[in-house]
Amino acid sequence: MAGFVLNICGAPYTSQAPLSALRFARAALAAGHQIQRVFFYQDGVLLANALTCPPQDETHLTREWQQLAANHQLELLVCVAAALRRGILDQKEAARHGLAHHNLAEGFTLAGLGQLVDGMSSTDRLMTFSG
Repeated sequence: MAGFVLNICGAPYTSQAPLSALRFARAALAAGHQIQRVFFYQDGVLLANALTCPPQDETHLTREWQQLAANHQLELLVCVAAALRRGILDQKEAARHGLAHHNLAEGFTLAGLGQLVDGMSSTDRLMTFSG
């Protein structure tokens, strides 16, 4: 069986990238493959915003990724530089920048590009989903 690192670059709700990656991840896991980590980069980091509230008749992509990660012990890593540019901060970054609030969704972790490279070096394939 193969091991994968997923790199998601497209924004939720304006790109098919996060939904396509989610479907790929579910199919790969069901087939017995491993997903070492999921890395959200560029506009893909918007998926990690805890304040996202899509209409009830749309898939709540943040929750779907959280559930998949919880069920399969997946790492959901968010590029810290891309996240900060787009106003997504964890408690530590909010304090560091003198902000009173943070909005990184539960189950997601801010990380540097080194985490993506590290994952690439220790897995079979990198799959990139972009908008």
